[in-house]
Amino acid sequence: MDRNAASALVQEIMLDFASLTGLTPVDAHPRRYLWTDAFAVCNYFELFRQTDDETYRDLGLCLVDQVHHTLGRHRDDDPRSGWISGLDEVEGERHPTKGGLRIGKQLNERKLKDPPNERLEWDQDGQYYHYLTKWIHALNCVSRVTKDPTYLRWAIELAQTAHARFTYASTFGRQKRMYWKMSIDLTYPLVSSMGQHDPLDGFVTYNELQAAVTRDFGESSLPGLKPEIAEMAEICRGIKLVTDDPLGIGGLLFDASRIAQLMIQDGLKNISLLETVVDSALLGMEAFVKGETLEYPGEFRLAFRELGLSIGLSAIEKLMKGIEENPSLFQQKNHLQRQVEDLMEFMPLRETIEQFWMAGKNREVSTWTLHREINMVMLATAWLPAYF
Repeated sequence: MDRNAASALVQEIMLDFASLTGLTPVDAHPRRYLWTDAFAVCNYFELFRQTDDETYRDLGLCLVDQVHHTLGRHRDDDPRSGWISGLDEVEGERHPTKGGLRIGKQLNERKLKDPPNERLEWDQDGQYYHYLTKWIHALNCVSRVTKDPTYLRWAIELAQTAHARFTYASTFGRQKRMYWKMSIDLTYPLVSSMGQHDPLDGFVTYNELQAAVTRDFGESSLPGLKPEIAEMAEICRGIKLVTDDPLGIGGLLFDASRIAQLMIQDGLKNISLLETVVDSALLGMEAFVKGETLEYPGEFRLAFRELGLSIGLSAIEKLMKGIEENPSLFQQKNHLQRQVEDLMEFMPLRETIEQFWMAGKNREVSTWTLHREINMVMLATAWLPAYF
């Protein structure tokens, strides 16, 4: 699809999304969901970059404000009120991310005294670490476009809070581990297991913020994340990254691209981590393709997971270009280049996935309609992934 056609389709989707979720016209009870909204913010700023139409910039900024005032505050069906951080109204406005941000699930969270219900947990609110890192990434993008350090400060404060509450000292050793899901107020874990890619995602995201502080604002009055980066590097040691889940593979490719950019632009020295992530993504891709799930009808597929892979695949060419244009950084790394070349052989899957979900009949199946907003926003990101 050519750039103009893609831009027109993304504009249509993102204006529809704004209307559906109560962003514009503003709804008293908007439907906000943190993962989807993080991608949406990046989409709006990509449209602003491409069109110079301030409508999209304004929608992106309004969405940030609405997320903070919806997911940074207690639910309407919760006896508690105000900011989930516990800050008063004035301080909460100044620091809307200091208590983290709710997921935005349909049901209220499981209370500490209630027994776990694995099936129900998927529909219950709380906080996910990997959703918080996506929002941190979005805030960093906003700061880069607006040149306003406020958004970067909010991103850093969110990273500090998430790190402090989601990490904990392991009983069986000194190495820390992480919870996968926490309560709305971050006082107790809802799912104690560790997300497979959460430490990697945290390490890369923290480094992005630290680089932005140094590069864009000269380490002025903004706090840094060096202690958190060091701790997350320790948690990353020895973790297994290989997965055949398309969304997980897409996340690995996204992180590989970010690691390479941090090495090229900001002096990060971690070639071994980049090689590990690329190797894991390649093994995952090979396993995913063998599963032949892309041959299934739409009723048995989840669009947003496949579109996550499509978004990740869009980063491979950029990754290869970065390696080829920076021989001083990547020289004698023939294994890395070969692995990226092997990944590029899977690039046709990107069009296969996008074309399947562009077909109107495939957007009528229940697996699309039940997750309509996350599907439509990630389809838009897959078409115009540059800013994300």
